[in-house]
Amino acid sequence: MALSCSSLCSRLSLIRLCGLRANIITNGLYSPSVSQQSRLSLCRYYSTSKVRRGIGRYVSSRLQLANVKYESFLKRRFPRFYKLYHTFIQGFKLLFQDAKDVSRIKVKMGSQNLQVQDLPYREMEKLRQFRRDVIKAIPLVMISIPPFANYLVFVLMYFFPRQLLIPHFWTPKQQVEFRGVYHSLRAQHHRPVLEGLDYVSGHVKDGQLQSRLKDLCAKVQNGGSPQVSEILAVRRLFSGPPLGMKRMRVDQMRHISPLLFLTPRLPGFLIGQRLQRHALELLQLDRALSRLGAHQLSDIELRHACFVRGLNSDSLSTNECREWLSQWLQMSSSLKDSELSLLLHSIVFLSANSPTGSDRH
Repeated sequence: MALSCSSLCSRLSLIRLCGLRANIITNGLYSPSVSQQSRLSLCRYYSTSKVRRGIGRYVSSRLQLANVKYESFLKRRFPRFYKLYHTFIQGFKLLFQDAKDVSRIKVKMGSQNLQVQDLPYREMEKLRQFRRDVIKAIPLVMISIPPFANYLVFVLMYFFPRQLLIPHFWTPKQQVEFRGVYHSLRAQHHRPVLEGLDYVSGHVKDGQLQSRLKDLCAKVQNGGSPQVSEILAVRRLFSGPPLGMKRMRVDQMRHISPLLFLTPRLPGFLIGQRLQRHALELLQLDRALSRLGAHQLSDIELRHACFVRGLNSDSLSTNECREWLSQWLQMSSSLKDSELSLLLHSIVFLSANSPTGSDRH
């Protein structure tokens, strides 16, 4: 009897408790006295967005853990493939970061009404290099469009990394090796450029300018390195006939194009337009770098700046690179836009017989 009374009491208590909860919910959440804003906040609190975010974080953490295990497996079992895989992953990260930086720079230029020449040196160089990288990547993207062609692309990328890949996807060893290859290809045109100048000097009517140009060419051909004053002494010949950008012989332009890694296999008028555009871009870069100061560059930036201007910077010490770049900027800062031809020929004048540093980095 006592057990049945106890059971009855407990059931009554349970019913009473449930009724109390139902009353609270009815009079609380659905009561007219509760504001609509309070209801919305409660609905937001109990919405599934937090659940989705939690699931997203969980999935992301599991994927990261799986990726770490996969990389450790590759590193342990297939070290050579892991090196290639790691280089590609890092390359895509760098390329994605460059794309974000370029987008930010473009937005800045639009909002502040800036031209390219108004940008700081690093932003100007970022735009220039990113454009060149994208142009180089276009053929590879076109090849990968057909179905199943991506397998062929991976084979081509593996066997022809220098020709098909941009520097983001080169290993540190490949970067040094490929820069050396590119510089040797560029250096093959030093002598033809000097011979072209020597030929043109015979048609210069001003005897003093003719003598200075001949002496300058002979000095470089004999292994000497001219002073900036010797280069600037013939500047008048490079602003008009016979060596101005619009008066140069096509053969001379074809030998100058590889100095900037441009193809010479184009019609003469197109070569002239491309040289004009790239030479002006280089002069604007020099002006921005002069405003910044060469001493502000990191070692990587310094070597890259020297390489763009014709120097094999991997064979020189940091101090030698900085000294050479200072000499270059001393020359280019004296030039006008009408003297772009002298800027291009100075790639040969100043780098053909550059010293070989003993302190290699």
